[in-house]
Amino acid sequence: MLSEPRSGRLAAWGNALLAGLVSPDDAVLAIVGEDAVHRLEGLPGEPAPVGLTLGLGRLRALGVTGLRVALPQPGHPLGLSGPPEFNARALEAEEAVVCHGAAFGLVPEVDEAGPDGDVHVEVVWRCLPVREAPPADVPSLGEAERELAEALREATEVLSGLDLAGSGPVAEAAIDAYRARAERGREVLAPGYPPRAVRVLELAQRVGLLVSLAYENGHGGAVSASEMAARGAALRPVERTARRAQVAAYNSVVEERERGAR
Repeated sequence: MLSEPRSGRLAAWGNALLAGLVSPDDAVLAIVGEDAVHRLEGLPGEPAPVGLTLGLGRLRALGVTGLRVALPQPGHPLGLSGPPEFNARALEAEEAVVCHGAAFGLVPEVDEAGPDGDVHVEVVWRCLPVREAPPADVPSLGEAERELAEALREATEVLSGLDLAGSGPVAEAAIDAYRARAERGREVLAPGYPPRAVRVLELAQRVGLLVSLAYENGHGGAVSASEMAARGAALRPVERTARRAQVAAYNSVVEERERGAR
């Protein structure tokens, strides 16, 4: 969870574009990021893959008024609503974008080529039909913020209690580096998102960073199989809370619009 998911960038900047808050060029630049190119494939009326500008325009013409994020993992279909084919593809990619206003979903297929340090990345967003139903297990922003505060405390306690690398100077150095990158102008969310969504997403990313450090920086004091199992059991719900909060933040614009329409 250190890096922003591609589905998050597409949903956030796609929502800003659909709301008329950014230009198509600015939206596409933000969505593509450090990748080489993004295309959409399988759009109704388009026999071949198309670029993001044309693709997002086509989705608008098809009735799409907003974009939601899904970040599913095995046993946790977070943000999904079916059908099985779409859910399976989204689960394999561990992310997807679900359209609001028209029953379509987009799943990224990522192609990487080249040596380390000079990797060429192309992304094809495959358009598939989705079921029009409430997304699975997505909390409100308020719920996500409350859950995250507790999750951050739990993550810190778990890391300290199991004597893991993520609870000491390594974690603080990584968090400081993460903050420095963020302060160099990275926009956490696109224009149009409420400040609370930005706050929730930043905290979710911090919690996710702590979990990632715990998994990636060795076993620390957890040298036995039982201690390693205890670490995983303790961190899984914390990681799940952070993913739920990420989805809540990215989806908040669409959720607010839905509440206002009722």
